[in-house]
Amino acid sequence: MKILFLTLCIATAAALSVSAGDTPAEKAFVEKYKTAYEANDKATLESFLYKEGAHPMALEFFTMMMTEGAGGKISSIELTDLSPEEMKKAAGTQPGPDGKMTKMPLKPTKKLKVTVETKDANGSGTETTSRMVAEKDGKFVIPVPVPAK
Repeated sequence: MKILFLTLCIATAAALSVSAGDTPAEKAFVEKYKTAYEANDKATLESFLYKEGAHPMALEFFTMMMTEGAGGKISSIELTDLSPEEMKKAAGTQPGPDGKMTKMPLKPTKKLKVTVETKDANGSGTETTSRMVAEKDGKFVIPVPVPAK
């Protein structure tokens, strides 16, 4: 009975780790992002952006969003699969910062969810942001919208 229980526990743990999708590439991406963010390494944070053909105003906005708050302490970070609804939204067009339609240059399949703790004289709080992530040439990138044609 104990052997059956132990086998069942090991099988469940293995199934959970596989479903979490933590491949070595995903782990490396998340760790590199966290390290760069906490070190306020803006150059590395900006290097995650896939800028090819980017809408100029969207690029400016994404660059600002990537580096805003950098240097803070990340309390939680995870890379998860997009839901079917999120995938559908990512495949469509969206209004850009100037009102013109944009689209993603690459098909996002993941979402990077980052929670940062803040503490100052006024108190403490948390802020959570999500960014769509795609793969390009075996590398995880955060695509910046391009003008829709």
